[in-house]
Amino acid sequence: MRPRDVANEISECIIEGNIENVLDFFHPDYVMSFPPTEPTKSGLDTIRASFQPFIDVKARLLSTVTGELINGNIAVLQANWSIVDGQGNKMGEGSSTEVLKQREDGSWQYFIDCPLGLPLLE
Repeated sequence: MRPRDVANEISECIIEGNIENVLDFFHPDYVMSFPPTEPTKSGLDTIRASFQPFIDVKARLLSTVTGELINGNIAVLQANWSIVDGQGNKMGEGSSTEVLKQREDGSWQYFIDCPLGLPLLE
């Protein structure tokens, strides 16, 4: 699996209703900036709270990676994404900046996620 494939794998886990498999794609020290005007959030409980509503409505995450740079076990991605519910209604969309780390088994996990871009400097 390449870093650019992770979002599609997460989408499959959402459709299957498997929050534990979703959590596996996020590093234990994960940090998220969402929305970028609020303080960052961290940890797997953040992921559970963010993704459970999507699982509840059998949403699909649609992600198009527009840029990818890999240096050893670190990758930086830019992507355009949207989330649609089971009836095709758009629940959200944005352009993200993401940092992933590769595990020893070769798989990738999100480490830093900015779904609407990087937060502005204060």
